[in-house]
Amino acid sequence: MRYRVLGGTGIEVSTHCLGTMMFGSIGNPDHDDCARIIHTALDQGVNFVDTADMYSAGESEEIVGKALQGRRDDVVLATKVHFQMGEGRNRSGNSRRWITRAVEDSLRRLRTDWIDLYQVHRPDPGTDIEETLSVLGDLVGQGKIRAFGCSTFPAEEIAESHHVAERRALRRFRTEQSPYSILARGIETAVLPTCRRYGMGVLTWSPLASGFLTGAHRKDRPIDLTTGRAALHPARFDPALPVNAAKLEAVEQLVELAEEIGCTLPELAVAFPVAHPAVTSVIIGPRTLPQLESLLKGASLVLDDAVLDRIDAIVPPGTNVYHPDGVWRPRSLTDPDLRRRPVHDRAAA
Repeated sequence: MRYRVLGGTGIEVSTHCLGTMMFGSIGNPDHDDCARIIHTALDQGVNFVDTADMYSAGESEEIVGKALQGRRDDVVLATKVHFQMGEGRNRSGNSRRWITRAVEDSLRRLRTDWIDLYQVHRPDPGTDIEETLSVLGDLVGQGKIRAFGCSTFPAEEIAESHHVAERRALRRFRTEQSPYSILARGIETAVLPTCRRYGMGVLTWSPLASGFLTGAHRKDRPIDLTTGRAALHPARFDPALPVNAAKLEAVEQLVELAEEIGCTLPELAVAFPVAHPAVTSVIIGPRTLPQLESLLKGASLVLDDAVLDRIDAIVPPGTNVYHPDGVWRPRSLTDPDLRRRPVHDRAAA
């Protein structure tokens, strides 16, 4: 296992981070089995664990908290805040009111006195970034978190956050967590260069492209749309749709490349993100112990220029074969009022 410093914080983290989204009711409901996965990852050199309050409605944090008892000091622990937790208003977002409450809930579920990296899970158009940076800075001062970052922020909002922090003398985002894989390279265009400019650490998620880079889905083979992730989001897997046909075409070429260099497709996929100089750590999110062991084999794989050139020929730099964060869309796209002039304005024009 290799290690890198996280965004100028001085904290050393493994280049592969254990993601726990699949721990709990939406993935693996067996708490003891999840604990074995966590302990195996730690025993193999992983010292970075990432979760979020909304994963299985807090259950993932509870599993992680129990599993880390007696080993907490050896682990860099990251979690996230933003999405709706429970029913009612003001139980989501990036406001001081909610973050102040949410961090206490996460600390309780994680059975710890501090969080090493507290991340804002998505942008919140209803909250000034100054408000968010202010409360996160206060939490650092109180010792409840050590550093904070953002997740899936566009480059312009990352830059804005740094401008606001400088103008208002506030602490700044130290990290960004973005989707990044061979099939989703869009962040290479602006997000990664922006993070490098501001000295931010970068965590990347979904290296297996929602399962397409596991090798389980192949061209001209039937895909069962009634089970697993395909049942939850069939449009992402239906081979009749052009976007999925493009994924499958790329997969065939990548399988051939992996075989030529003597590795599996998942190993190639997991090794790819950390080859980018802006990336600190790639998040792997196994549901089972065999999946973890398979993914960790890619941790020692270093891709040379020749292999990276071959990948560039299959999926050009900066290209998204598919939209990597299809579940969440920014309000600027989902709210028509933000895209259309009022009727009376149009009539006057």
